[in-house]
Amino acid sequence: MFFTYLRRELRRRRKAALVVASGLALGIALVIVVSSVSSGMGKAQDKVLQSLYGLGTDMTVTKAAAAQEEGQAQRPRFRFDAQDSDSDEEQSSDRVMVQGFETLSSSTVSKVGAQDGVSDAVGGLSLQVIKVSGQFTRGQFQQDGGGEQPGGAPGGGTGQPEGRVQGGGADFDVNNYSVYGTDVTKPELGPLTSSKITSGRTFKASETNAEVVVADASYAKEKKLALGDTVTIKGVKYEVIGIATPESGDAAANLYIPLKQAQTLSDSADKVTTIYVKATDSQRIDAVKSAIQKNISGTTVTTSADLAETVSGSLSTASDLATSVGKWLSVVVLAAAFLVAGLLTSSAVSRRVREFGTLKALGWRSGRVTRQVVGEAVVNGLVGGALGIGLGLAGAYAVTAVSPTLQAELGGGSGGMAGPGGGFGGGPARAAAARTLDVALTAPVSVTTIALAVGLAVTGGLVAGAFGGWRASRLRPADALRRVE
Repeated sequence: MFFTYLRRELRRRRKAALVVASGLALGIALVIVVSSVSSGMGKAQDKVLQSLYGLGTDMTVTKAAAAQEEGQAQRPRFRFDAQDSDSDEEQSSDRVMVQGFETLSSSTVSKVGAQDGVSDAVGGLSLQVIKVSGQFTRGQFQQDGGGEQPGGAPGGGTGQPEGRVQGGGADFDVNNYSVYGTDVTKPELGPLTSSKITSGRTFKASETNAEVVVADASYAKEKKLALGDTVTIKGVKYEVIGIATPESGDAAANLYIPLKQAQTLSDSADKVTTIYVKATDSQRIDAVKSAIQKNISGTTVTTSADLAETVSGSLSTASDLATSVGKWLSVVVLAAAFLVAGLLTSSAVSRRVREFGTLKALGWRSGRVTRQVVGEAVVNGLVGGALGIGLGLAGAYAVTAVSPTLQAELGGGSGGMAGPGGGFGGGPARAAAARTLDVALTAPVSVTTIALAVGLAVTGGLVAGAFGGWRASRLRPADALRRVE
């Protein structure tokens, strides 16, 4: 009887039911789109942070930057040996510097790894190489005319020829690139993990001090490097064994070499610039950060959340818009849809006074009438939910299909000291902090979002049913039957 009466009443009042369902559908669709776009923003931000950290890294530990007095800033210096005066041979000099000039002892890696909540820790050394190459050209002495003067000395009586030097000079090229020393025994951590080896291979665990190098794909293309070629750094030739292509953002460095080789090149034995840390549980990151800062003095700990605060540009603007305006708009529209659905249902009950009065006169109790009204409202809510899910999925698909490009500008807010080449001290995570990355926005719809939509649909139906049921329960048969429509 319940379902028969329910079906008949919904068929009789199709237009009113459609209006209620459409209002709920609009609110639910907006919630789905906003939730999906917010999820897409989070994934886009994760891509940006992965380009700085590497996959699996929860935080980095660097040396706290010390205040420098005026005139104490380190600057690169180049010296060239004297050559034969008749030689115009090309001269070259490499200056290998620790990026930011701030290092930690390698023993700090073990101390960090021993902290409670740390799953693994690995050290790395970020270097900046400035290569100056070119040649000096000897000038030619040109004697002035004028013949010999008294005393047999040309041009005067000093005994020295008069004239000037013409031509000559110097022509030098400056090449600036980054090198990262990675711990080859732990390939699962560090910035190289955010790149995929697209040609050749990565390092072997046995190549802790081998003269091998993995080149970033963009740098290899620029310098026309291929597998088997050699790259010379400070007189040492390194064989190219692999080409790495970043999976998101830019590469952390142009070249990757074993950590010991990087330490030797920069005269930084047993030193690292960055310690990459993986926590045992993502929920304990803040606690691990506090423990490291408390137990290991002179260090700066930077988490993904800290770096996320430095992200600006259109990605940050869109994220703030989706988080604040979008979510509040969803709440307002949804509340309005619930209210309208409730008022329309209550109004429909008012127009059915004689019907409910007759049913009560025939023996229907107030509870049964209320259940009938609530049942109709819940069905309207479920219909609205189905329409809303369809509209929401269409909106999310449209965002993903268009895939608008957002820019993420990464400022140097992580506390690093300005280093050579415009980078930031403390390793690739900070060296990359001056970049602008393009990220494609998507709007993935999760099962949780669909479940939320269904829950909202049922809630909307119950809210509308509560309005109508309360009104229906207050009807008295005698008053209802006296009313003439």
